[in-house]
Amino acid sequence: MLDEIIFAGFGGQGVLLMGRLIAYAGMLEGKHVAWVPSYGPEMRGGTANCTVIVSTDEVASPVVSNPMTLIAMNMPSLEKFEPLVEKGGTIILNKSLIFKTVKRTDVQVIEVLANDIANDLGNLRVANMVVLGAYVAKSNSVKMETIFQALEDILGKKSEKILALNKEALIRGKEIAIG
Repeated sequence: MLDEIIFAGFGGQGVLLMGRLIAYAGMLEGKHVAWVPSYGPEMRGGTANCTVIVSTDEVASPVVSNPMTLIAMNMPSLEKFEPLVEKGGTIILNKSLIFKTVKRTDVQVIEVLANDIANDLGNLRVANMVVLGAYVAKSNSVKMETIFQALEDILGKKSEKILALNKEALIRGKEIAIG
């Protein structure tokens, strides 16, 4: 099993957290992982992306030229990374902020109204978890239960309310992906 993922969006959308959660969950499941963050100097509002590799075999290099999966949280991210996705790969996009359609016909596209769902849940900041839930449901990289554990470990038990909200957002994303 091998999945190479690019998570991309504006700083402040939780893109790096999504990648970190997948990488950490992969480690919890005993898989080999690589996580490489990249962000502009502005952080919030600037561009941010990270590359994650989850594999049952050793990861020879953290560099990913043609990811199997793209998670695009905004239009600039889709425009930049869509051409790089491997043929037969998957593009998961935040349809709340991306109004154009994916040009390619050789990839699977999953459209998630992440911001709309997050607003319905009462907190726009969980839009990333909605998209992450869709990814976890459609991939076999890690299990949802492991993502829940990673979320608890990374965010800590500071706020049970925030953890519960993030878990609900993950579940809503999963439901969208599996239809």
